[in-house]
Amino acid sequence: MGEGLEPALTANDRKTYLDTSVAVWLAQGDLSRIAPAALDFIRGSANLLVSPMVALELAYLHEIDRIRLSSQDVLLKLRAELGVEVCGSSFPALMTIAVNEKWTRDPFDRIIVSCAKANGLSPLVSPDEAIRKNYVKTVW
Repeated sequence: MGEGLEPALTANDRKTYLDTSVAVWLAQGDLSRIAPAALDFIRGSANLLVSPMVALELAYLHEIDRIRLSSQDVLLKLRAELGVEVCGSSFPALMTIAVNEKWTRDPFDRIIVSCAKANGLSPLVSPDEAIRKNYVKTVW
């Protein structure tokens, strides 16, 4: 993990979601790939979350050798180092939102955005241009 990324003691309690690529870069300690404003936002968030869909996408990336660590290992590392938790929103609630995310055919992006929306329109840290264009609370 990158030095100086530990959550601030005075961080607020806002829920902040991490996109898959951000989760990978954090786990790899590759902070140079994360925009400075996004890193600052992460540092100021005491309640970091990922969608369960991030866990599935990490598994796919591991299966096709795009990342070395397994999904479970990435999530364990992020939890231990940054307190990142997997969102516990119900699947039916997420699907109610996801079916209306017609701006993409990517099921990962639909559900990742739906998790953030389902939890009070929480911020989502993501470099993905389509997400940034279509989810007003994207941070990058």
